[in-house]
Amino acid sequence: MKEILDAIIASTASTAAGRSVVSAGDFAALPLPESYRAVTVHKDEADMFAGIPPVERDCRKSLHVEDVAVPELGPGEALVAVMASSVNYNTVWSAIFEPLPTFAFLERYGRLSPLAKRHDLPYHVIGSDLAGVVLRTGPGVNKWHAGDRVVAHCLSVELESADGHDDTMLDPEQRIWGFETNFGGLAEIALVKSNQLMPKPEHLTWEEAAAPGLVNSTAYRQLVSRNGAAMKQGDNVLIWGASGGLGSYATQLALAGGAIPICVVSSPQKADICRAVGAEAIIDRTAEDYRFWKDEHTQDPREWKRFGAHIRELTGGEDVDIVFEHPGRETFGASVYVTRKGGTIVTCASTSGYTHEYDNRYLWMSLKRIVGSHFANYREAWEANRLVAKGKIHPTLSRTYTLAETGQAAHDVHRNLHQGKVGVLALAPHEGLGVTDPELRERHLPAINRFRE
Repeated sequence: MKEILDAIIASTASTAAGRSVVSAGDFAALPLPESYRAVTVHKDEADMFAGIPPVERDCRKSLHVEDVAVPELGPGEALVAVMASSVNYNTVWSAIFEPLPTFAFLERYGRLSPLAKRHDLPYHVIGSDLAGVVLRTGPGVNKWHAGDRVVAHCLSVELESADGHDDTMLDPEQRIWGFETNFGGLAEIALVKSNQLMPKPEHLTWEEAAAPGLVNSTAYRQLVSRNGAAMKQGDNVLIWGASGGLGSYATQLALAGGAIPICVVSSPQKADICRAVGAEAIIDRTAEDYRFWKDEHTQDPREWKRFGAHIRELTGGEDVDIVFEHPGRETFGASVYVTRKGGTIVTCASTSGYTHEYDNRYLWMSLKRIVGSHFANYREAWEANRLVAKGKIHPTLSRTYTLAETGQAAHDVHRNLHQGKVGVLALAPHEGLGVTDPELRERHLPAINRFRE
């Protein structure tokens, strides 16, 4: 791996200096190792947390960093040297085997074809983000070449069904790479379909470039796309967890699109982050002590009303047009209540629980809509990455861990001890590498650094 790393560092440095000393042919000639280091969960440990509530499970006990074999490269695929990755909430789900062990996904995928059978292994290399360099491409790949600096979105589809041709998220064989497939991005090498690749933003470091992928694309579809809430200028947008990995991008997209974010956070420090991004309407739910549930089975509509009144104080008497929902069970009843007549609740993830309860009178009689949203299609992922590359949306990276520390990184995300996104260095020996457009970086450096701890 040292020879590969040396070539990547030399190529990046020469590009930043306006010259090129490492060619695509040089990268293609680099020998591939037989194995690489990766973050895995093990199939024979899938029951290790049996009887332990999901909230109490410890990612540090289930995540391993070990050597695994380099997978066979198939048609339409690419092997990428991963310089950096990041932790998403699906990393936590993989680690705590919730809502079910991911090996069920791999077994199902393995039955699709002999090539897909590669993914059905006794270990699962996880991770749904990467920034790195293409090492090899399989037959039929024309757009990408060895040596290209890339990021990857996590949509993996087969594109053999007409159902997915208008919106690739509707493909019946749609999967999230690194969660429902093997050979993910929390590793030194990753296997992706070539149509997952996108150009790396040139002004960002490897770890910064790896941070936006999944969450920025997810937020883009939820808020901006016609497949989500189709946000427009002037919309009041309630954003739960507005300083977190997903909400921090939703806040930026709302501001960039002329909407008015109402940011819900859980501490004064997280409120300060939202203000630094440019948001003005902020609710610290911990300070206000909102308790939407009286007990495990009973919600409290009085708290919904108190919450709605607080929102109207911040908006000049207006209700919200859109609710950006991802906590799920804990907040969903309140979200439906506070949305204006004819408004939209757009939902994904459900990190506090998948069984949502709400009073349907506030939905049907007020003509509100609930829209389910899941990651992003190819076009949406490209548009989201384009905004990052142009410096319109910035990475919300707060802290970076090493590959060996991924268990701790996932633990911190599970316990909500983080802000923004949490990065992981794979092949990159330290932070700060990978910038090839220093002038653009200099213009946006304050915005890039505002999430740093």
